[in-house]
Amino acid sequence: MNSSPIENNNTFSDDEIDVRQLLKVILDSKIIIIAITTFFSIAAVIYSLLLPNIYESKALLSPVGEQVSSNQSMKNLGGLASLAGIDISNQGGGNSAKAIEKLGTLSFFQDNILPNIFLPDLMAIKSWDAKSNNIKYNERLFNSEKQAWTEIPSPQESYKVFMSLLEFSKDFDTGFISVSIKHQSPYIAKEWTDLIVNQVNYFFRAKDKQEAQAALDFLNFQIAQTSFTEIKEVIAQLLQQKMQTLTLIEANEFYVFSYIDPPMVMEEKSEPSRSSISILGAILGGLLGILFAIVRHYLTNRNI
Repeated sequence: MNSSPIENNNTFSDDEIDVRQLLKVILDSKIIIIAITTFFSIAAVIYSLLLPNIYESKALLSPVGEQVSSNQSMKNLGGLASLAGIDISNQGGGNSAKAIEKLGTLSFFQDNILPNIFLPDLMAIKSWDAKSNNIKYNERLFNSEKQAWTEIPSPQESYKVFMSLLEFSKDFDTGFISVSIKHQSPYIAKEWTDLIVNQVNYFFRAKDKQEAQAALDFLNFQIAQTSFTEIKEVIAQLLQQKMQTLTLIEANEFYVFSYIDPPMVMEEKSEPSRSSISILGAILGGLLGILFAIVRHYLTNRNI
């Protein structure tokens, strides 16, 4: 059977009474709600003021153009080189894609970043003084006078903290790469961003140089061993190509990435947003105050 219009009207009236009752409870408890809201607002402001300023230094990078060379001569000797386990194909192909993946690895941090940074700046920093540009360290972790650790952090612990400061991404529309570091000191943020770019270039330059030199040694050995003129001509072409590759490796300062926009020492902080924290604290306090008033009213009426 369908409910009668009278029953529907009664239900509507009951709902309306509940809403009015709820508003009355909130208005009657406005002092408590305002007190809780004020408390959380003040707590949020104090908390936001205790947070240190964080500065972000960002670099915009462009992949260095890969060399394009003739593959016909390499095909003529590809089988011979592969017997020796040496890749004499074009050096540097895909280095930019590999470099992006390399940035986030533990091995890159441990071999290329960790030896080139002052570890307390990563693991024991307490605050940075903008006027004197001095860093204060947590003395429970690192004694700045004795330059001694209470307990030296492991590379893996340091890696986790460093990765929380590092951000990198690729814009697939333009191909540009963004790399940034966040730190309490804008000078260290800029220094470490520069370090990352330099070490990526260094790593792949050294890797390709070693491979090109190995290919040169192999080709020199083969040209001395063969008596066939045709093979010597092919090897001579490959030797010339590898010499050009080595020359370019040594000449290019920016081997994998070059700067479109280099990192800077930023004057303005990137975080925290103290106004946002304060607003969120006030909103949270207001919601908790209303909830407290409703629950108290419900419990009081139930006990009567």
